[in-house]
Amino acid sequence: MDHDFIVIGGGIAGVSAGARLAEFGRVCLLEAETALAYHASGRSAALFEANYGHAVTIALNLASREGHETLDGGLLSPRGLMILAGPGEEERFARDVAKMHLTRLTPSEAKAMVPIIDTTHVTRAAHHDAAWDIDTDRMVQHFARRIRADGTVQTGAQVRSIRRVARGWEVGTSDTTYTARQLVNAAGAWADRIAVLAGVAPLGLTPLRRSMARMPAPGGHDLRGWPMLFGAGETWYAKPDAGAWIVSPSEEDPVAEPHDAFADDMVLAEGIARYQPFVTEEVTRVTASWAGLRTFAPDRCLVIGAEPSDPAFLWSAGQGGYGFQTAPAASQLLADLVAGRAPVLDAATVAALSPSRFR
Repeated sequence: MDHDFIVIGGGIAGVSAGARLAEFGRVCLLEAETALAYHASGRSAALFEANYGHAVTIALNLASREGHETLDGGLLSPRGLMILAGPGEEERFARDVAKMHLTRLTPSEAKAMVPIIDTTHVTRAAHHDAAWDIDTDRMVQHFARRIRADGTVQTGAQVRSIRRVARGWEVGTSDTTYTARQLVNAAGAWADRIAVLAGVAPLGLTPLRRSMARMPAPGGHDLRGWPMLFGAGETWYAKPDAGAWIVSPSEEDPVAEPHDAFADDMVLAEGIARYQPFVTEEVTRVTASWAGLRTFAPDRCLVIGAEPSDPAFLWSAGQGGYGFQTAPAASQLLADLVAGRAPVLDAATVAALSPSRFR
């Protein structure tokens, strides 16, 4: 069956783009894995903090706030954010406080909020409430339902061929050929590969690995009211997760080829070693570990819009670690550009996100 749009990629970039484009025609979303949000989207810490990221990303965050509050009845729950600094981290701490508009705390005040904080090491702390957990599964399923209302979501559909034809695009998987007027490249770490398959020049996207370690709740504490913790300059972070505690080294290690990422034990150990002096509870057991690929364009801004060499090829790529928190506004921008409507975002931000900046 012919479609109006084929979306390649079933992470948050693809499902949100497909849901918005469903307003204008039939959408077919193709995901290589057997489930949606399998790679980067399924391995995200998923915090909404509007002042986190590149200036252009922050503009998308701010424009996404209303969507997070209203989609599917609201997707946010309170979390809060705290920055901790130790000896010699004063400059990094000051930059974080200024950028994210945090309120400074004494180490003792921070410990009152998170009782495992070690005040013999922590020299500075800051906090704000304006950070929320995102219900990522509900968000993905909300957008997927909108696609399925008049279109299709195909999992286990690895794209093997893409051919430009007079009526648009033919996309082949192992057993089926799909056709559509326009093609949306939302393939995450594989987006440059999809572009090459379609005869479009790649952007130079770089997948960067980030690892996580899951461990029991420190000291057996009830973590539900604890904020997410960051080391100054994001040298590590820690966050409550379904009654347990996750710690990340916040690494950004380039990988040669996109793949189903896994954590590097040495990198995890180094990250836990950076985290350990800030808390009184020793890490004695890791119950699980994983990694995801955060994929960035060369300037670390998202890439949203039509390919200049072929306007029927649309980019929704380079989300980095900001896919969920930017998804409402990023997907709306793509839909506005396809429809020829004036975007809500200002012209400078739209230009900064456009793939034409690389051409």
